[in-house]
Amino acid sequence: MASHFVGDTALLTGRSLRHIARSPDTIITTTLMPIAFMLLFVYVFGGSIDAGSDAYVNYLLPGILVITIASSISYTAFRLFMDKKSGIFERFQSMPISRSSVLWAHVLTSVVATLISIVVVVLVALLMGFRSAAGVLAWLEIAGILMLFTLALTWLAVVAGLAAKTVDGASAFSYPLILLPFVSSAFVLTETMPGPVRAFAENQPVTPIVNSLRDLLTQQAVSADIWIALAWCLGILVVGIAVATSTYHRRNA
Repeated sequence: MASHFVGDTALLTGRSLRHIARSPDTIITTTLMPIAFMLLFVYVFGGSIDAGSDAYVNYLLPGILVITIASSISYTAFRLFMDKKSGIFERFQSMPISRSSVLWAHVLTSVVATLISIVVVVLVALLMGFRSAAGVLAWLEIAGILMLFTLALTWLAVVAGLAAKTVDGASAFSYPLILLPFVSSAFVLTETMPGPVRAFAENQPVTPIVNSLRDLLTQQAVSADIWIALAWCLGILVVGIAVATSTYHRRNA
């Protein structure tokens, strides 16, 4: 049964990846917005920050990576909605394949596409002066946090794709996720925010994730934020998988 699931998931993932390969503009589109934000904040707003533009891009990058993930997973909801609308789900139902593999194929495709977008954004940041003395272990930890967060948000995208009534509705769910870093420690210290805004910023998932990434990139001792970040990611992941699987089986019962 497990080998059946793995084989079906690999086959369907290959199908989704071929769609992306034939339409690379989706990856280009998802990277343009975070790169535009990075250029704007570093070269327009960065001059008014004491850190200077070079140091500010180092401070800024973790938040930009979170925005990259949120931007990228919107296409997961879009692709899932289009499959649902085209009737491909019903066709899969008539075939001897694992039902869960249909969803996991979209999830794995999203992870691959998002990682490509993240690499592109990091390369642009390097051209803008980003530098990090983080070692191999720190980079592996950074990659692990980013992959876990991508998985968590991707399963939320699956829920949106399955529940949406229109293609615009499927894609629009990511907008709040893209805006969430702006009310966090991604761009400025939370200590500079008014009381209620600061309370929200310090108790939402983006802030501990960004703080943990920033600590790892600067080789500082990682604070308790990393455990809070992992708790948020795992919590979102568990809820996302449960709701997405339930919704999919209910719609295809």
